[in-house]
Amino acid sequence: MFLLDAPVPIAYALVTGLAGGVHPVAGPMAAAMAIIVFTLLVRLAMLPLAVAAAEGERTRARLLPKVRDLQQRHKKDPERLKRETAALYEAEGATPLAGCLPMFAQIPFFMVMYRLFRSATVAGHQNALLAHTLLGAPLGQNWIGLVGGGLFAPPSLVFLGLLALLMALAVWSSRRAAGTAPAGAAGVLARVAPFGTVVFAVFMPLAAGLYLLASGTWTAVERAVLHRRIVAPAA
Repeated sequence: MFLLDAPVPIAYALVTGLAGGVHPVAGPMAAAMAIIVFTLLVRLAMLPLAVAAAEGERTRARLLPKVRDLQQRHKKDPERLKRETAALYEAEGATPLAGCLPMFAQIPFFMVMYRLFRSATVAGHQNALLAHTLLGAPLGQNWIGLVGGGLFAPPSLVFLGLLALLMALAVWSSRRAAGTAPAGAAGVLARVAPFGTVVFAVFMPLAAGLYLLASGTWTAVERAVLHRRIVAPAA
């Protein structure tokens, strides 16, 4: 965890700097807007990883008929099926988990941002980001803390709107994954994983929920574009 302490002040300085830059346009929502913009800039920097992952998905989709054939031929011999499937992917330089690279690359960034949103002080100074609000909902508060003031109170409604958007993204991502996910545990994980963001957002500060929404929206658009231009076989 100490490795994450050093990047937190850097992230704080960048986000607060962005907040100051967009304040003339965003006004009271400058901090929330800065979190979204900062998240999108980081995702833009990781775009090469997403392109590589999409190319891996194309290979996996091409191999899917062969994998299913192996599953049919060796359904009574799980160990041989495992060996044959691994050999097939190895020969093609692919992996059943193709497409997960951007997700893994986001983990350190997410942990830094989460610590930023959970820390009352940063580098010995008060965390000014947590003092800001989005339509009356404190960026440093989670939904569990807000719902005590009334389920349909304005701050709670802001969070409910965020959760609804995250759920819509999760449903879209899960349905898209169902068309290309491999059989077995990897396929189940690919279809279920998107809903984890909704669960996390319930217990995380609103600022972290904005990160999840911005990053999830980028992922949805990114996958739609890369799937059409890279993953989809040529006609």
